[in-house]
Amino acid sequence: MKLDTVAGKKVLVTGAAMGLGKLFAERAVREGAATVVLWDINEAALKDTAAELAGLGGTVHHYVVDVSAQEAIVEAAAAVRGEVGDIDILVNNAGIVRGNSYFWETDNRADIDKTMAINSLAPMYITLEFLPAMVRGTGEARVLNIASSAGLVSNPRMSVYAASKWAALGWSDSVRIELEQAGHDHVKVTTVCPTYINTGMFDGAKGFLFTPILEQDAVVDTSWKEMKAGQPLVILPWTSRLNKALSGLLPIKVRDLFLNTVGVYHSMDEFTGRKK
Repeated sequence: MKLDTVAGKKVLVTGAAMGLGKLFAERAVREGAATVVLWDINEAALKDTAAELAGLGGTVHHYVVDVSAQEAIVEAAAAVRGEVGDIDILVNNAGIVRGNSYFWETDNRADIDKTMAINSLAPMYITLEFLPAMVRGTGEARVLNIASSAGLVSNPRMSVYAASKWAALGWSDSVRIELEQAGHDHVKVTTVCPTYINTGMFDGAKGFLFTPILEQDAVVDTSWKEMKAGQPLVILPWTSRLNKALSGLLPIKVRDLFLNTVGVYHSMDEFTGRKK
C-alpha cells in the first residue's frame, strides 16, 4: 500500500545531525510526524539540528549513539521504546567512507572494521530492534536503507566501502522479499543506491559520463517519495542502472574497458573526503 504522508507517525533517522540525515528529519517534521528521533555520534551537531527542527514545530528526541557498537544500538533502542514507543518509519542513513588507496595499501585496519560496522552491520542491528514491532502492528510502516551505487558495480580505491554497500543492498532487499513472502504487506523496505552526493562525504570524488555529483536535496526528495510509495529499489541516476545492466551482460574484460573509459574506475582517484 502507498503511504501518502508520515503525519502522525514516529520517525527515526540515523546519521541525523547533518547531510542527508538532517534533510530526512526535516521532511518528517514538515510533514507532521508525531515524533522525530535523531541518532548521531556528533553530539554538538546533533543538539544544533534538534533545536533547529524543534523550532520548526516538531517534537524531537535526540540520542548520541555510536552505531558501530552493537551494545550502543541496543541501549539507545531501549531508551527510544521507553520514551517514545515503537517506531513507524526507520531511516538507516548513517554511513562512512575511508581512504582512496588500493586495498593492499591500507594503513589502519580498524578502518575496515569501522566501515563494515557502520555501513553493513548497523542497519541490520538497528532494524532488528524496531522491525518486529512494525510486523506485529497493523499500520503502514517503512524501512528506508541508504546503500550506494557502489553496491551495484565494482570500483577501485573503495573496495571496503563497496563491500559494505554490497552487503547492505543484499541484506535490505532480502528483508523486503521476506516481508512480502510472510504476508506483512503493511511494512515496506526501500533500498536507495545513489552515486556520489554533494554532502561533503565524497569531496574530491569525480562524476563520470552523464553522471554528475548528485544534489542532496534531490536525492532526499526522490528517496522520501519512493519510500512512502513502497518502491523496492531506487537507483540514482539512470546511468547507474545502465552500468549495472551492462555489468551483468558484458564479459568482464569488456565491462572493465567500458567502466574505465567512462570514468567510473577513476572516480575516486582524487577523493579527499569531508574535512574535519
